Amino acid sequence: MLNLTEILTQNMTAVSAAQVLITIAFTVVLGLLIGFTYYKTTAASDYSQALFNTMVMLPILISLIILFIGSNVAGAFSLAGAFSIIRFRSAPGNPKDISYVLFAVAAGLACGIGFYIYALLFTAVICVLIAVFKAVKLGVPKATNYLLKITIPENLNFAGIFDPILDEYAKDYSLTKVKTADMGSVFELSYDIVLPNGTNTKEFMDKVRTRNGNLTVLLSLASTKTDF
Repeated sequence: MLNLTEILTQNMTAVSAAQVLITIAFTVVLGLLIGFTYYKTTAASDYSQALFNTMVMLPILISLIILFIGSNVAGAFSLAGAFSIIRFRSAPGNPKDISYVLFAVAAGLACGIGFYIYALLFTAVICVLIAVFKAVKLGVPKATNYLLKITIPENLNFAGIFDPILDEYAKDYSLTKVKTADMGSVFELSYDIVLPNGTNTKEFMDKVRTRNGNLTVLLSLASTKTDF
């Protein structure tokens, strides 16, 4: 029978302590680099400290799992099953968060199979690209989608009454919904509109108010976010 010492050390010859320490050191550096890039390039409204911590920890965990599994086929299938459970029990995030998670996983995988220098190189290159894209605002649209809600009195014929104002200010617009409110005493019109960046929204809303009897005008951002 194996004694306690043999049980604890029987598989340690496959992976050396030095290799484990080197892997941890590289993945800590890469995780911090990825997390720092996320921190510096993400708007405060979208920033998540939990995601930052995840990106620091994920390369370490992935690399150690790959390092310890090695060529063990049964272990590889077990890992795939664990990942599938995590996938279906987790709520999907936005594309930017998902790309950062995949970035951290790739760094961990590269370190886990021993490609330390390649992992460092591609991590540095991608982080620089993300910073450059953020600095030059690459891909940022020149217009913004808004939801415009206009309240009008029941005796006002709204057909085309706001079109001249919308033609002047909006790049595109469409009337999406009309409904009554306040026991039928007013109508509420809902428009999807696209305003060029830099549009004077106060001036735009003031002109709308001259047509709707100075009733409520609501201009809000559409739910779709485009910022990387």
